[in-house]
Amino acid sequence: MASFTVLVLLLLAQWVSCTPETKCTISNPLPIQYKYYQSGNLNIGGIISQIYMISDLTTFRRHMSEDLVEDLMVFLQNYQHILSLAFTVNEINEMSSLLPNVTLGVHVFNSYFMARWTYLASMELLSTKDRFIPNYKCDLQDNTISVIAGPNSHICQYMANVLSIYKIPQIIYGSAPLMNNYDQADFFHQMFPDDDSQTMGILQLLLHFKWIWIGVVFIENHTGERFVQNVYSMFSQKGICFDFIEELPKESFSTDISRMVDDWLETYRIIMQSTSSVVILYGENQIMIFLRMIPYVSVFEDIPVKTKGKVWIMTAQMEFTSLPFQKIWGIDFIHGALSFAVSSKEVLGFEEFVRTRNPALESEDSFINVFWEQAFECSLPKAFIDEETRDSCTGKEKMEDLPASVFEMGMTGQSYNVYNAVYNVAYALQAMYSSKFRHRTRISRGRQFLQNQLWQLHHYLRSVSFNNSAGEKVSFDQNGKLIAAFDIINWVTFPNQSFIRVKVGKIEPMAQPEEVLTISADDILWPTMFNQTCPLSLCNSNCPSGYRKTKTEGKPFCCYECLPCPKGKISNQNDMDECFNCPEDHYPSNKNDVCIPKVISFLSHKEPLGISLATTAIVFISLTALILAIFLKHRDTPIVKANNRNLTYTLLIALLLSFLCPFLFIGQPDKWVCPFRQIAFGIIFSMAVSCILAKTIIVVLAFMATKPGSKMRKWVGKRLSNTIVLSCCLVQFTICVVWLAISPPFPDSDMHSMSEEIVLQCNEGSTTMFYIVLGFMGFLTAVSFTVAFLARNLPDSFNEAKFITFSMLVFCSVWVTFVPTYLSTKGEYMVAVEIFSILASAAGLLCCIFSPKCYILMLRPDLNKKEQLIKK
Repeated sequence: MASFTVLVLLLLAQWVSCTPETKCTISNPLPIQYKYYQSGNLNIGGIISQIYMISDLTTFRRHMSEDLVEDLMVFLQNYQHILSLAFTVNEINEMSSLLPNVTLGVHVFNSYFMARWTYLASMELLSTKDRFIPNYKCDLQDNTISVIAGPNSHICQYMANVLSIYKIPQIIYGSAPLMNNYDQADFFHQMFPDDDSQTMGILQLLLHFKWIWIGVVFIENHTGERFVQNVYSMFSQKGICFDFIEELPKESFSTDISRMVDDWLETYRIIMQSTSSVVILYGENQIMIFLRMIPYVSVFEDIPVKTKGKVWIMTAQMEFTSLPFQKIWGIDFIHGALSFAVSSKEVLGFEEFVRTRNPALESEDSFINVFWEQAFECSLPKAFIDEETRDSCTGKEKMEDLPASVFEMGMTGQSYNVYNAVYNVAYALQAMYSSKFRHRTRISRGRQFLQNQLWQLHHYLRSVSFNNSAGEKVSFDQNGKLIAAFDIINWVTFPNQSFIRVKVGKIEPMAQPEEVLTISADDILWPTMFNQTCPLSLCNSNCPSGYRKTKTEGKPFCCYECLPCPKGKISNQNDMDECFNCPEDHYPSNKNDVCIPKVISFLSHKEPLGISLATTAIVFISLTALILAIFLKHRDTPIVKANNRNLTYTLLIALLLSFLCPFLFIGQPDKWVCPFRQIAFGIIFSMAVSCILAKTIIVVLAFMATKPGSKMRKWVGKRLSNTIVLSCCLVQFTICVVWLAISPPFPDSDMHSMSEEIVLQCNEGSTTMFYIVLGFMGFLTAVSFTVAFLARNLPDSFNEAKFITFSMLVFCSVWVTFVPTYLSTKGEYMVAVEIFSILASAAGLLCCIFSPKCYILMLRPDLNKKEQLIKK
């Protein structure tokens, strides 16, 4: 565990300009082996331009002496930042068209993650070479034009306290610091896009995969807190909730290692036992080292951690790096992770430049010895670090043989930022020279200009636009912020501790909202625990179709319960907030998850019910016609003549028409049938009942007229019967005409009575008029029943009053039952009820009145004699 304290490293980078013909080299400012190296000679008229770099390269645990560094640890991947710096400087110096008569040089300082070393490096820039006297600089060949810092944000704040006083440009290639001092912020230039653009990109990624239940882990500093504030407000507005928001424990290099281990393990336990499948990690390069340690420490300390599959989403401020002793450790924990990186292109020549690096050939690079021994686990001659028992380096070691977990040959995102930062300085210098030296003839005065007017370089650093050697355009907006896209990287690891970064998408902050995110989800390799299926990250399972969400008290709004949709409503998507009604012409399925078109329904001749009713009507029509024929055949017999045969014929015709009425009700309603069928029914039945009423009254008057001296004799005859029938029919006809005039029946579709059917029916128009028609019929029926009941015992062998009483009793029973039955039925059955009532009531009249007479006429002709009529 002793080596755990030496993990943090601070890197400060500075660009230095050199004479026109000089070759730029890298020097190590470590106190034990500090070299200020500048090669080449100053040509006449040339300008020396130096760039300083301050960066996190190594850490050490104990104090450094003048001859020995104890427990020196190298951040292996961060060494690539220096190589990117050296490669770019060499590339620019070889381009005579970019900065004629100017050669760039470079100094590299290592700050060891410590504020005092950052301050020391900053003050070194203000001192004469090899003489530490801050604010006293008299070396005309050492002109500081810019400082490049990174990759960690806290370096920049310490550096700015010193360098901003002198208006020295400070370019940041990694995490952007949160500057409280706006005067200092004016001298910062970011080669990293605005953090809000990255936050928006993460949001688009989450929404694309519908990950609404996430965890956030952030580094404990001002930038991390600002990131969390932005994420919380922006993500919540889009319906994303947080399972947890945890601070990463602050790195400590004191002797209290056990407390730091406990804090990291507790954080790791919270992350891995959470229910969210997606964790956003906002950190810096050194965080990767700690994440790699935790699984091993938990096993070593016998602290089991039950893990669940996680998809890590890492921000562009965080890149892979490692310490030497981690080379053999597995890296499967990042398999399937997604990370953001500043969009970049392949830089031709860089890998070849890296491939040629060798300690034996690079005497100017003081960092390569440290890196070489740590990466290849061998000892170099005259090594300046505390050597362990190692084999000597053979000289055949090659950079390309190192696994990716130790060193990547290709330029990473942060190294690409360093590359662009150097080009930004070069093009800014070019723009400044071309505008300021336009009218100057003596080049030697340029050196004085560079020293006295360096502050003017800030304007050009923020406004210059150029194409780097990779062919990518680099430009800044009106606020001086870098305009750049983000690549979405999928990490694919292998058992041999190597990995590759696969570009699977891109974030274009300046594009239209619907085009901000482009991603190829099919190309993503997910973590092994998800079996290559896109993970879900929800607080609870989705509510399926047919259910709706309801909020769970005491939990975030992403957490909810699922309730079935109420009857008559559906939800046809997952996680719907509310169920909704189907259109009127559709009905919900049994699972309430889809709307099914309703079937159009009406009483048809082709349905069993319609066929049955039509057949019954035909039977009674035939029977009525037969009875009418019998009565016509025996029209001169006493039994036919005794009961007013004209009324009998009229009644039979009315009953015949009544049995024809059902055919108006069977079939699809239309605008002609609907008004006619109710009116025909009302008038025909009124005629039938009025005939019965007339027959009953005629019987009563006939017996009263037989008494001596009775004046009723003049009322007995056809005139009275015809008057009764015509007046009753005229009243009903008048009611029907008024009905047609006010609100006639019309074809309509009932979509609500039947849940699964659209019933085509005739709307009565005015329900009141419909019941008036029925009411008048009921009135006639009641009068007929009353008169017949009173005349039932008159002494007559052929007295119809008895049979009329029974027929009216049947008739009244049918229509009294009809009203509640009609109101309680729906759809085509309402029509069937009315048809049945018509048939039943007409059949009752036919059977009760005419069956006794038919019996006598057909079977007992001996009773059909005048003697039988007058025997009493």
